[in-house]
Amino acid sequence: MIRGRRTGLHPVQYLQIAARAYLPCGCGNAALWRAPGNRMGRTLMIDPLPFVTYTFVMSITPGPNNVMLTASGAHFGLRRTLPHILGVGGGFVVQLLAVCAGLSALFARWPALQGALGWAGAAYLLYLGWRLLGRSDTEARAGRRPVTFLEAAMFQFLNPKAWVMTVTAATLFLPQELGLLLRGGYMAGIMEGIGVPCMTVWALFGSSLRGLLAAPRGRLAFNLAMALALATTAVMMVR
Repeated sequence: MIRGRRTGLHPVQYLQIAARAYLPCGCGNAALWRAPGNRMGRTLMIDPLPFVTYTFVMSITPGPNNVMLTASGAHFGLRRTLPHILGVGGGFVVQLLAVCAGLSALFARWPALQGALGWAGAAYLLYLGWRLLGRSDTEARAGRRPVTFLEAAMFQFLNPKAWVMTVTAATLFLPQELGLLLRGGYMAGIMEGIGVPCMTVWALFGSSLRGLLAAPRGRLAFNLAMALALATTAVMMVR
């Protein structure tokens, strides 16, 4: 068995300690990895529960994507918001594979790069908020459209919450004994299987408010609330 030179810990135990230190509320008590025995050649069984819990919490809580999906669901309905939802999921997969391949090392070497991406993402959110408030109803109806698949996917590279999620996932939950493609496929499958339904909940919530937008005052109040939410999120991204 391979042991640490100084501490005598099995490499698997380092990951178990890291998972327990990161996950609150006892989530880290479930071993991230389980070594059935001490003999070489035994298969390490992966326990996905900590990663599933982490992905659910990060996906269902408010953030830039969920605020945008709520607004899109309210204005365009769930069906026209589906490309936006799938674009977010696709962007996450590409980002996660890039991080697994070593892209996160760029942030360690040039920390200012992550800050620059955060500012760019904040500027994009402010632009979306301005679009909600800056045009008359006639102009908005004539020119508005939902976010496309490609736009949603590209936004993930400007979204600090997405970077935190993928870098943390690759750091704490990456199955090291698998090859790169299997690692990325395992983690991307969990992220997609949990993230897409969570985002759909937010889009459905927005869609349920479509009746409110039928009245001019209701539409103005909703757009103002969404613009303020986007502006608040933008500030939180760069503070």
